[in-house]
Amino acid sequence: MKWQLTFAWAAFLFVANLANPLRSQEKASDAKSTLAIPSKDDGLAGAGPIRRYDWFQKLWVERRTKWEKEANEKKGALVFLGDSITQGWGEEMSGVFGKTLVANRGISGDTTRGMLLRLNKDVLELNPSGIVLLMGTNDLEENAEPATIADNVQLLVQQLKKHNSEMPIVMCLVFPSSETKSRPADKIKEINRLFEAKFKGDTQVTVIDTWALFADENGNAKAEEFPDLLHPNQLGYAKWENALRPVLEVLGMVQPPSEPSTLEAGFEPLFNGKDLTGWCFHATSENERLAIEKRLKNDPKAITPPIIDKQKEFTQLRASDDGRYVAIHNRLVVTTPAEGRRIQQLWTTQEFKSDFVLKLEFRATPNADSGIFLKGKQLQCRDYLLAGPYKELKNYKPQQWNEVEITVKGNVARCLCNGEVLEEAFPIPATGPIGLEGDRGQMEYRNLRIKLSE
Repeated sequence: MKWQLTFAWAAFLFVANLANPLRSQEKASDAKSTLAIPSKDDGLAGAGPIRRYDWFQKLWVERRTKWEKEANEKKGALVFLGDSITQGWGEEMSGVFGKTLVANRGISGDTTRGMLLRLNKDVLELNPSGIVLLMGTNDLEENAEPATIADNVQLLVQQLKKHNSEMPIVMCLVFPSSETKSRPADKIKEINRLFEAKFKGDTQVTVIDTWALFADENGNAKAEEFPDLLHPNQLGYAKWENALRPVLEVLGMVQPPSEPSTLEAGFEPLFNGKDLTGWCFHATSENERLAIEKRLKNDPKAITPPIIDKQKEFTQLRASDDGRYVAIHNRLVVTTPAEGRRIQQLWTTQEFKSDFVLKLEFRATPNADSGIFLKGKQLQCRDYLLAGPYKELKNYKPQQWNEVEITVKGNVARCLCNGEVLEEAFPIPATGPIGLEGDRGQMEYRNLRIKLSE
């Protein structure tokens, strides 16, 4: 009897489907409608343009349908959210981030309001481990004002922070383009200025100066990196990768390669690769305190070093008490300050009187600014080609590791970077510690070692 009822029910379903042949199509249509762009802006978050060109609506649904099917595979991924520049990097970001699980959520032609609209479904439902943002250029083509674009991005970041208050957010400044693409330099610079202002002091958001990385002397894209003055070619993507990698490694999003330490005969390490033992914050001297207070009185917004009441040593600690200096991956990292700029120095507890040879390697994010103090006198150590002062170096490798070698004899230092002379005869005091300054951007140092004269 049971099998007869089962057969009868199956027959009923078959006949019902024959009677309604559009049922499956209707279900597919319903699923498609949940991923489609709403026909009106009414009630949608944000402000400004949402594109509804036929080609764009088709692409929007195609990509989002694909992502919905693979959502379970992308849980916990590092998500890249953006437009055609992000989409053009490929579904796996060309595999450049190794074993890191990544999810490309770029849609060609999308605007900041469009990304805000699809944020929950395309990004938050993946519960990402981190997110990289690049957006805003298409809004300009639709005549949106920089303030509208920045407000949309602020809303988007607020939703990300609400979803996960500890998830790293990496904000790439809008790439340069061209007025011929309805993306003039002054508008892009204003968007980026507003981005930096809105996220100033936000410790969850790391801003990378990807505008300075690509802009020419007029603030426009370079044809050798952006053939159509909008989309990067292979060279452009490689530069973007190099800009992102140091930050993603420090944030724990990307695993760095194994890097053995170098210690030549006669050298001893200044940094043990594990913690900040042997390093400290010096107490602010009375003269320094008076100078800082006077400067702040004249300009309350002036960038000055913090006043430190007494010396702080960081023996067996992985980070300074304010988190600015961190020992990670055998590197001594000067992290990106949330304020945009913060001048600060970390010093060796040891003072040096004799002659010595100092060697170290450093890597700088775009336009980052740091410094190496030699017995208290600062040698600029920066992303040299962008930040100067040594902009004519031929051997410097932007966003990659570079070696500095400093030979001190008496009160003079000869300073080289990758074998090129930075300073032939750099005057320094007779005695003092070695220090590392932080100002803007992220700086990393490794293989810090010194050979003292006997």
